[in-house]
Amino acid sequence: MLLIDNSAWSRLLSGAVPQVRANVVVEMLDADEVATCLPFLLEAGYSARSAADHEQSMDRLGTLPSVSIDSEIEATARKAQRELAAVGHHRLSPIDLMIAACAHEAEYGVLHYDRDYDVIAEHTSLNFESLWVAPSGTL
Repeated sequence: MLLIDNSAWSRLLSGAVPQVRANVVVEMLDADEVATCLPFLLEAGYSARSAADHEQSMDRLGTLPSVSIDSEIEATARKAQRELAAVGHHRLSPIDLMIAACAHEAEYGVLHYDRDYDVIAEHTSLNFESLWVAPSGTL
């Protein structure tokens, strides 16, 4: 199971992801192997171009499995930020930290196109698979 990040979602919607890889992700979506969480949904909603686009996106994403944020996930994200600060990386996106904490607690991976997830996986105690929707630097 993978949590999706807006860096992957927006590139999938724009057609930037190579068709072969996009087809794999669509199959995963159809099989309920991709999940959402509130931070991702807020980013996806922020990216909407109109009220109608927002409604359509939220309706589509609302059918996917979801990870709810609880006090454990909050504490995990705060701990990860402290760990990153200790090695000079505290300025990573708070949204990415929350998504990574959700993935860690749910024992999911993260589907993304964002180096932050590799940094989080490398420099914190969070345990999740960092999976690029396409190789870094190719989109």
